[in-house]
Amino acid sequence: MKRERYCLSIAVFTLLRKGNQICMFKRTGTGWMDGFYSLPAGGLEEGETLTAAAAREVNEEIGVSIAPQNLELSHTLHVRTEDRSWVGHFFSCTHWQGEPYLAEPEKHSELCWQDMRELPYSTIPYVRQAIDNILISRTYSEYGW
Repeated sequence: MKRERYCLSIAVFTLLRKGNQICMFKRTGTGWMDGFYSLPAGGLEEGETLTAAAAREVNEEIGVSIAPQNLELSHTLHVRTEDRSWVGHFFSCTHWQGEPYLAEPEKHSELCWQDMRELPYSTIPYVRQAIDNILISRTYSEYGW
């Protein structure tokens, strides 16, 4: 008998950190959570490691280069949104090359450095939850169940 397993979608998020300051941007023109703040993020593609996906997404969205070995897993979030579940892996990074800029201005606006303890009110709720957990060194949480 063949064993069948439930497959989850995987997302990666990256906190570029300067102490307690993180690089965030406001979503714009996407049709989903526009006007809310988030982190560089995206989906894992087939054949990619989690750190390779995180480095790729950071480069695509804010134009900086990260060596995958400079990414540290900070939090894993099991999420239920829009009648589906997925897992998000949040990485922290303190070493990168380049200066962040809005590399996808059709999807994002208002790039800013934000204190992790004082996030904008309009931060995507599950992103806020993950960051709050990172601040207290909690490595796993669940959202929306």
